[in-house]
Amino acid sequence: MRKSMRLGIVAALALAIGNGAQVGAEKGGHGTDKDHVMVRPDNVKWGPPPPALPAGAMIAVLTGDPSKAVPYVMRAKLPDGYRVPPHWHPSDENVTVIKGTFVMGKGDKFNADAAEALPAGSFVRMPKEMRHFALAKGETIIQLHGIGPFTINYVNAADDPRQK
Repeated sequence: MRKSMRLGIVAALALAIGNGAQVGAEKGGHGTDKDHVMVRPDNVKWGPPPPALPAGAMIAVLTGDPSKAVPYVMRAKLPDGYRVPPHWHPSDENVTVIKGTFVMGKGDKFNADAAEALPAGSFVRMPKEMRHFALAKGETIIQLHGIGPFTINYVNAADDPRQK
């Protein structure tokens, strides 16, 4: 992936964070490594996703800063039928399904028949650079955590929403 695209994703995440897609300690910040962070479901502040994700999702950063090389926890709310084309990340991605069914598959081509449906309570870890794709069945909420920066590299450049 070109360095400028990666920087664009990081900048978009920082913008989403700055626009309220965050929550954390009682005083409204998203916490530091010394803060005790407690988040109730009704305090999650959803905001638009970065331009690297297809339109329709909502993102909330619970703690950390996904645009920096630090630990982060964020959630994504995906509408029914939401698809993320084949892509990969330069760091490990950890996903816990909180609500709905998150369908994931491995590979360079989107093939829902070869994917696995993961109901609420499921967990999946994709090692860095593993090509994978996803689909939401019903409204789906996932929680992602890892060490940033969180970036998305599409296998096929034509699938990248920033190119449209």
